Amino acid sequence: MKLVKNASTVADDWTHVADDDELPEGKAVVVSLDRFRADRDKLVGRNAPLGLRLKSNEAPSSVAEDLGRIALVALEFPIFRDGRGYSHAVQLRQRFGFDGEIRAVGDVLWDQIPHMIRCGIDGFEVGDDFPLAAFEEARAVFTHHYQPDATGKPTIIELRHG
Repeated sequence: MKLVKNASTVADDWTHVADDDELPEGKAVVVSLDRFRADRDKLVGRNAPLGLRLKSNEAPSSVAEDLGRIALVALEFPIFRDGRGYSHAVQLRQRFGFDGEIRAVGDVLWDQIPHMIRCGIDGFEVGDDFPLAAFEEARAVFTHHYQPDATGKPTIIELRHG
């Protein structure tokens, strides 16, 4: 797997920790919602960045009060037809004011990337064979939009009348 941000492959400094594994000392970790609920006090008390991995059926509202302690939310896209991750990303950005990294994990298709970016997703875990050119192309497909989105870019109407 590779991590893509801004159409470039970047190093992934996060360690995904299984529910029954020990936490590595001083390293940024990503844990499941079950692990977070079970070890909340221990996790938020660590002196290292904390990430949370949410399945598509796990709403971000369940951790809204703790989002200030979380630096990364990895949203699972188990299959391309499951769009709940889009809604979760918008909720994280707009309703809860989350300003950390939102990462798409799982079944990411190149033609979904522009929509994912508009929802506030800024990192993508994809297979090693996923072409980087698809990210650059997807970011350039639409430069202006009629509807507001989670990125805060002005809409076409705002640009015309601004």
